[in-house]
Amino acid sequence: MPQLLVATRNRKKLAELRRVLDAAQMELELLSLDDVPAYPEAPETAADFEGNALAKARDGFNATGIACVADDSGLAVDALNGMPGVLSARWSGGHGDDVANYQLLLAQLTDVPDERRGAGFVSACALVSDRGETVVRGQWRGTIAREPHGDSGFGYDPVFVPEGELRSAAQLSPAEKDASSHRGRALALLVPALRELS
Repeated sequence: MPQLLVATRNRKKLAELRRVLDAAQMELELLSLDDVPAYPEAPETAADFEGNALAKARDGFNATGIACVADDSGLAVDALNGMPGVLSARWSGGHGDDVANYQLLLAQLTDVPDERRGAGFVSACALVSDRGETVVRGQWRGTIAREPHGDSGFGYDPVFVPEGELRSAAQLSPAEKDASSHRGRALALLVPALRELS
């Protein structure tokens, strides 16, 4: 079975890709960064999601020779001119402190009225293999709630209410989230290129 390296150690991201591949009936063995020998990973210094995703996918493919998919994703808040954007994971200073990140975001939006709390989750996914490079982008629009709700999902999910929903992203089932999330949309766009691998 062909292998696909996913440039992440995040088990939830890995599970999300597995569900997308299963839904597309694709036979690929998924490997995470924990499954391959460590290699130097370039810092995420690009100004956009696409640049960071492509750099991570190139690093993975060049280091292992295994087709590599990487994503860079985050939250773009209208009232903050698209921030935290590529800084989403370290918005509060440390890397990956989800609660601190969304609490800082809520504090920054305290005085912003409900009608101006629009935001979008963005995911850029890059695939690099011996067949070339593919980069796609998915977006999921919604609004920022005034307080967190739900305990599934990760990142800013508890404070993001998707368009047409009363529940936060952290209150949706995995299947509901996959069907409409930014990463689900981006991965769906990547399916034709992934199919060539399998």
